[in-house]
Amino acid sequence: MKLKSSICISAALVSLALYAMLHYDGKHKVRVKSVFDFLRPVPKQLYKLDAGWPRNPEWITGVPYDVAVDHLNSVVYVAQRGDNVSRVLVFTEDGYFQTAWKTNTLDMPHGIFALIEEEQLKSLWITDVGQGPYGHTVKQYSPSGALLKTLGTPGIAGSRLSPLQFDQPADIFIKGEDEVYIVDGDGGMNNRLLKLTDDFSLQWTLGENGTKPGQFYIPHSVTVDDVGRIWVADRGNKRIQVFDTVGGEWIGTWDSCFSEDGPYSVRFTADKKYVVVVQLNISRLLLLAAPPIGAIGECKIVNTIQMADGVRPHLVDVNIKTGAIYVAELGAEQVQKYVPL
Repeated sequence: MKLKSSICISAALVSLALYAMLHYDGKHKVRVKSVFDFLRPVPKQLYKLDAGWPRNPEWITGVPYDVAVDHLNSVVYVAQRGDNVSRVLVFTEDGYFQTAWKTNTLDMPHGIFALIEEEQLKSLWITDVGQGPYGHTVKQYSPSGALLKTLGTPGIAGSRLSPLQFDQPADIFIKGEDEVYIVDGDGGMNNRLLKLTDDFSLQWTLGENGTKPGQFYIPHSVTVDDVGRIWVADRGNKRIQVFDTVGGEWIGTWDSCFSEDGPYSVRFTADKKYVVVVQLNISRLLLLAAPPIGAIGECKIVNTIQMADGVRPHLVDVNIKTGAIYVAELGAEQVQKYVPL
């Protein structure tokens, strides 16, 4: 036993010496915080890339900006931009191309949301930030791509003084049957969060351009948790702000996790344990610890997925049945799927 112990200690010392040699910087120093750094476990990854998704990538001929998952029918909708391309592509969850919308009522799709009610896919909602005749609107489509409803005046950028006149609306999230949340101002002048009722009349709105609590600079993504809190990716201010769903009261802010780049997306994992965020300029996906009911506390990074330079992830969606995360990527012009381990 003593011999085995001596061998183990010697092996550890040899490993430490090799580690020190590999980290020698020419000034007789070892760039480690502790001599036992090499023994510390590498953080466990929670998701892995499904490298084979989609099976038919050649159908993505534009630049994907967002994805929406219909978990009931195992279908993924991809909103893309480009010249002479279908604005929405439909894939099975296995990654096979299914169909493309033949609509001509979209200028520049930004966010896409699958509305599921009463155990069926009701419709797809898309925010359009284009400057053309269909832009500055939030539109409802049937699952096959037929335009059902338009919020805002197509082609005309509005101001925050007119409740439903948008200026480059970025994202929409619908909670239940009667809570509609929209963040308005992807580079436009509005910089606001709106809550609409089930008949799409305004319940309340908040925000303006600024850095104080309740103010925004390019609000880019919005979601709602199960305990009555609205989460907004305040991209330009490099923070996430959280509000109460009842009256829009400010609850708290996370900014310590975003010193290098602002949050572009905000969604919850299927088990509600983590907040999914991507940072476009540094091509990174973050999983943040989701706080329980009440104050949100400090931001805590639980897991990081570093993508290749230039991938530029933009917006995400999560399959609440399988837990898979789908990421629309501007630089790589693709959609990637990450599955839980």
